Amino acid sequence: MTGDGPDRVAVTGTPGTGKSTATALLEEYEVIHLNDLIKAHEDLWTERDAERDTLVADLDAVADHLGDWTGVLDSHLAHHLDVDRVVVLRCRPETVEERLLERGESTATTAENAESEALDVILSEAVSIHGVENVYEVDTTDLPPEAVAEAIREAIAGTVEPSAGTVDFTDYV
Repeated sequence: MTGDGPDRVAVTGTPGTGKSTATALLEEYEVIHLNDLIKAHEDLWTERDAERDTLVADLDAVADHLGDWTGVLDSHLAHHLDVDRVVVLRCRPETVEERLLERGESTATTAENAESEALDVILSEAVSIHGVENVYEVDTTDLPPEAVAEAIREAIAGTVEPSAGTVDFTDYV
């Protein structure tokens, strides 16, 4: 990336919060869609989780593969890697369920992800790994993708303050 902003930004969040849709609009940045990268390289995953129909990523291998990267890393796993700033996309659990069901995910997977969203799982991990001062939270529930992309740009530019802990979906549980 350029300027005084961070070199490495993770855009993360529970599946269904709008990461890939929003980051596709960040044409001014090098965006790495981590899930696609993992699927394309057999040496970046260790096994297939048949129950969830997903690949189990080898995050050490992913970090080695990425090397000295810069840009925006898009994935629900992105916050597990070495980044300067983390943008956690959040979304009402009911909306996450709807979006995942529309994608063809199982009811068990959608329920698991909705509960994870309600319990702040990814946000908590991001804060634990990177510190509250480096985490930005964006509620995407009622925002169009362009507005989400703009919120990500603002977090990257540092024109908004870190905001971890501002979104609360615990009423879902």
